[in-house]
Amino acid sequence: MNRPARSQSSSSPLDRVRVVLSHTSHPGNIGAAARAMKTMGLSRLLLVNPKHFPDDQALARAAGAESLLVTAEVCTSVDAALADCVFACAISARQRNLGPPPLPARLAAAEILARADEGEVALLFGNETAGLSNAEVQRCQRTVFIPANPEYTSLNLAAAVQLLCYELRLAAFDGHPPVLSKTVPFASPPASHQDVQRFFEHLERVMVSSGFLDPRRPRRLLPKLRRLFGRAELECDEINILRGLLDAVERQVAGKRRMASGTSDTVDNSGS
Repeated sequence: MNRPARSQSSSSPLDRVRVVLSHTSHPGNIGAAARAMKTMGLSRLLLVNPKHFPDDQALARAAGAESLLVTAEVCTSVDAALADCVFACAISARQRNLGPPPLPARLAAAEILARADEGEVALLFGNETAGLSNAEVQRCQRTVFIPANPEYTSLNLAAAVQLLCYELRLAAFDGHPPVLSKTVPFASPPASHQDVQRFFEHLERVMVSSGFLDPRRPRRLLPKLRRLFGRAELECDEINILRGLLDAVERQVAGKRRMASGTSDTVDNSGS
């Protein structure tokens, strides 16, 4: 992943909002998205496995926003693009049974900016043809949709980026500071995307080793748990507590297996 140097602190919440384009097919859309971002005061562009980049068509469509293409970060996965984020929004018009709670763009803008006061925030956009996969959506804490004509909701990728960035700019400069729906401050810093993903990997491992989850027939348990913990908006301390609990369960499971193995050896020896 290419990461250009940047300052450690940002004065505006908009500086901590990144636009992540996943598996973009047409390089022109990357350039047009960069132009849309710059007109609204956003500058952090990340690309997950773009089909063609860098590319002359991207430069041509950027039309004065070439600097965003020069500093764009190219990532090999969505997880890498979201790794240091404390909050991520999947931009999608499709409703998902197990996806995060959906919000219209205008209502979501205030929450996005409020979360940007706490750390890095991402807007995740999908491929022009297929959009975001369910797995990509499940890596986010919110689904954000643009309330378009219900009979035809399809938007060009750059147009969708423009609308989301516009709503963020309106929210940032309307004279009313963005606030979270809850007034109780975090007891500890919010957990990063990377910390949450490691927790889910640990949780799945313990569920399999304890016999609670059959990996051959996982059904919909893991997506449901992702949705549950996504609503909780976990803090760093909470992740540490949960992983400590999982460590204790792992030790208990390993101990019982050793005891069972020792009993089996004793029976075999006595019968020989």
